Amino acid sequence: MTNLSLEAVIISTDERGVATLTLNRPEKHNALDSVMIADLREAAALLGADGDVRVVVLTSAESSSFCAGGDVNWFKSMVDANRSTRRDGSRELARMFADLDSLPKPLIGRINGSAYGGGTGMISVCDYSVGIIGTRYGLTEVRLGLIPANISPYVVKRIGEFNARAVMLSGALFDADRAVRIGLLTEAVATTDLDAQIEKIVLDHLEAAPGAVAMTKELISFVSTHSYDDNLLYTVDRLADAWEADEAAAGIFAFLGKTLPPWRSGK
Repeated sequence: MTNLSLEAVIISTDERGVATLTLNRPEKHNALDSVMIADLREAAALLGADGDVRVVVLTSAESSSFCAGGDVNWFKSMVDANRSTRRDGSRELARMFADLDSLPKPLIGRINGSAYGGGTGMISVCDYSVGIIGTRYGLTEVRLGLIPANISPYVVKRIGEFNARAVMLSGALFDADRAVRIGLLTEAVATTDLDAQIEKIVLDHLEAAPGAVAMTKELISFVSTHSYDDNLLYTVDRLADAWEADEAAAGIFAFLGKTLPPWRSGK
């Protein structure tokens, strides 16, 4: 197992290639500030480029909150700053979410507490997210006189415009059951079941070919935002690309030979 501690996040990777990315500001309810934003961008770059990493689990150091959103002191520094500095801060936050969203590995959210504001944005860039029954969620920016700007592309895509209007315009909190119903969480379990459920999901993802997973994430992103004609051309080429890849040959011949390809454990 390898470990890397940055100032506000921790990365640990086991022998299977499962990396755990931990938000590590428990004394601040793992709230986002400029340091954590920079650390998450660095972590996304490192994990994305590491060929030994196959799955990333996003979680937080234990507190009552998975992520309480933006650090209020960071917000205050932006209020006090000039326009250029504010735009720079907003741009870094937007790029952080984009970096996590485009990570070429499955990003599994181990959502071990409540999440507000930017914390819901963190959930929304996960490919699969498991929360805890009894926790609360909220797009609370409007209650501070702010707007959920940088997270909105991911939250709205995740829960849809109808649900976004219902939760963003009031900033009211909602429970894990509603978070599942509107699609923010994939599922919610008891605290005692969280780690076992995350392990089950990780094992499922370890059965998938890493290169095919990366291509499929790109595929989903493209086809969800382009026209029928564009998608027709794009998908024709991408399947041809997949057929040309070593993984396809390994997977197809393993299937025909009733063996397992190198990325599968058979569990």
